[in-house]
Amino acid sequence: MLAKFERRSALDDSDRKALLGLPVRMSVYEPGKYIVREGSTVDESALILSGFAFRQKVTADGDRQIVSVHIPGDFVDLEGSLLKVADHNVQTLTRCEVASIPRRAIVALIDEHPRVGRALWIDTLIDGSIFREWVMNVGRRDAKQRIGHLLCEFARRLEVAGLGTTEGYQLPMTQEQLADATGLTPVHVNRSLKVLEAEGLIVREKRYIKIPDWGRLRDISGFNELYLHLDVAA
Repeated sequence: MLAKFERRSALDDSDRKALLGLPVRMSVYEPGKYIVREGSTVDESALILSGFAFRQKVTADGDRQIVSVHIPGDFVDLEGSLLKVADHNVQTLTRCEVASIPRRAIVALIDEHPRVGRALWIDTLIDGSIFREWVMNVGRRDAKQRIGHLLCEFARRLEVAGLGTTEGYQLPMTQEQLADATGLTPVHVNRSLKVLEAEGLIVREKRYIKIPDWGRLRDISGFNELYLHLDVAA
């Protein structure tokens, strides 16, 4: 988290100490558990220490749309520090260790450390950029590109976090969850993964994804990492 925020804004020693000194309540969530529920009053912001989680919206008929995936070092509901009621759900993909930080502590941190406030602001802006790309992915790319693009995003985000590389990584999502993230059916996801594999773009070993030719997968999927703003720093 600190390393990521230092890419967002130029922090000094007092900023780092303030971030690392935040009061926290430690929790462990098993796979499929809710960290945040839509409509609930938000008193804390959750920081993922280990594991993976996702944001989702559910229609009145019970259909789910996954709108983003989060990795260690991510605040999954930073807007909860300023918005009192959650407007979406956050659910775990895998077993997660979570540090919950009181909203009053987040607000005090923003007031007393403007450089940290800038980093938090940029973090939420990048979340918005990722949301926009996911809308583009669902609305304007074909099935193979949608899956390939998501695999590319995972590769780069996990690489920056030190949890994988563009040559391969452990994919935390089932085919059903990939379907809910890309607006496809699980059957269509399965077919698309098989096409990517048949074309030599990926190699699957259970949940592990190997990428033999990163440049080719990126080009075929229309992946441009600009929207991730990985190099943002003051």
